[in-house]
Amino acid sequence: MSSTTDASAGRAQISERTLRTDRWWLPPLANFIGLTLWVAYATVRAFMQEWYYVEQYNYLTPFYSPCVSTGCIEEAAHFGRFLPDVWWLPYAALTLPFLLLFRLTCYYYRKAYYRAFWLSPPACAVAEPHQRYTGETRFPLLGQNLHRYFFYAAAIISVINTWDAILAFRTAEGGFGLGLGNLILLANVILLWAYTISCHSCRSIIGGRLNHFSKHPVRYKLWLQVSKLNTKHMQLAWTTLATLAITDFYIMAVAAGWISDLRIVG
Repeated sequence: MSSTTDASAGRAQISERTLRTDRWWLPPLANFIGLTLWVAYATVRAFMQEWYYVEQYNYLTPFYSPCVSTGCIEEAAHFGRFLPDVWWLPYAALTLPFLLLFRLTCYYYRKAYYRAFWLSPPACAVAEPHQRYTGETRFPLLGQNLHRYFFYAAAIISVINTWDAILAFRTAEGGFGLGLGNLILLANVILLWAYTISCHSCRSIIGGRLNHFSKHPVRYKLWLQVSKLNTKHMQLAWTTLATLAITDFYIMAVAAGWISDLRIVG
């Protein structure tokens, strides 16, 4: 195995890939398993095209929001139906690509899947198996620089998810309703907002290009709050993957008739 150090720098040659004695391979392995399972579940659900809406309680899973296919249930199509109903086109094809690109270009997710899938590098102080390193200067990784623009799309989609959660408080009869599904939708959208605004791009938009914070006290205070939230970006990244899957599975289970929604009001 080649050396992990540069001889020209006058450093000792080390034949081992790493001198770490801890289980450094565990985090990338866990990331690999977690991301693989989530992508598999989300892909199946996005193309299933059923059990996505509970008409009685106006529950719409975020995997199908906004539902804009001509095959969508009319009550679930809050923004109209105009995309063709074909098996290879998700009902929420208008937004799913932007959400995928927002997460793929996220600074934390880059670290996670670079290490878990490409071993680039697999962990700190562990040599990667690749002979060359070009960073993000070539296609397709050059597209990672578009993350700031995908942030705007993600923010708009979060507004749509918020609208879905609000509509879910209205029953099919037009009255107010509150059930476990409402609480799950509400918790999910709050955490989605937390993940979105904790993004590095959001932090830069709020406080970037300011030479004097003292002249912009409101933006400075917002920047401080977003900066605090930014320290939890990794945790929020994984938490929202979990809440998205839980929200979708719960609505699927109720829509399919596997379980009944636990009603509190209405």
